[in-house]
Amino acid sequence: MSRAGFGSRLAAATAARGRLCVGIDPHPGLLAAWGLPADAAGLARFTEICVAAFGDTVALVKPQVALFEEYGSAGIAVLERALAALREAGALTVADAKRGDIGSTMAAYARAWLGEGSPLAADAVTVSPYLGFGALAPAIEAAEATGRGLFVLAATSNPEGAAVQSARTGGGTLAQAMVDAAAAANAPHLAAGEPAGPVGVVVGATVAEPPRLDHLGGAVLMPGVGAQGADAADVARVAGAAARLALPNISRAVLAAGPDPAALRAAALAAAADFPA
Repeated sequence: MSRAGFGSRLAAATAARGRLCVGIDPHPGLLAAWGLPADAAGLARFTEICVAAFGDTVALVKPQVALFEEYGSAGIAVLERALAALREAGALTVADAKRGDIGSTMAAYARAWLGEGSPLAADAVTVSPYLGFGALAPAIEAAEATGRGLFVLAATSNPEGAAVQSARTGGGTLAQAMVDAAAAANAPHLAAGEPAGPVGVVVGATVAEPPRLDHLGGAVLMPGVGAQGADAADVARVAGAAARLALPNISRAVLAAGPDPAALRAAALAAAADFPA
């Protein structure tokens, strides 16, 4: 099956639905708040509600993979169904798996999350470059081959990440080196006329000194908006000249409106209005 590149599909999705990315984060506490048990059945019901509310509403939906994995094969089955249903409803999906390894293992992760025919295939997957950006080559190759994308952790919103990501290397920070490497991977796609390349980065909207993003040529997934305190002004500050490709990720602030699907949909639409294409 051939499809347009991830950058082209992302541009179309955000033009139609805005730039918001909503997370599906079935934490045990949130399951309880929704009156659901912390088991596979509760997970399934939670996810079904989210898919109904967000699938035809926002441009991107990001399931947090770990919160499905903890229920074993039953949880993975719920995730597989959710990815298929979201795709059918027209939303792009980002599997928040943060995978990262070397050689044949990274290639297996790439086949699982980006490979054609995989039941876990999403439109994009989050990956960690901290075994070396070059180790991500199998994922980049898979994304290019299948019209999918990846988001490389660069400057994350968690405070523990700063000690590593702000370390200096070759005159800049390690986070900037990751952005620069992603930009190099995207350059041929921009030269070919695509609106963006397949390699995005994760940069938190709460980061005080973010890496420079204006040359990235790919999407920027921005956690930290909403419950963590960042807002539209922070997204604009961090994104700078890359604002048209900045994708604010909101999870808790939207999910707090559940479990009523209509209330969740309204919360997502209200949040998306702050981030038009």
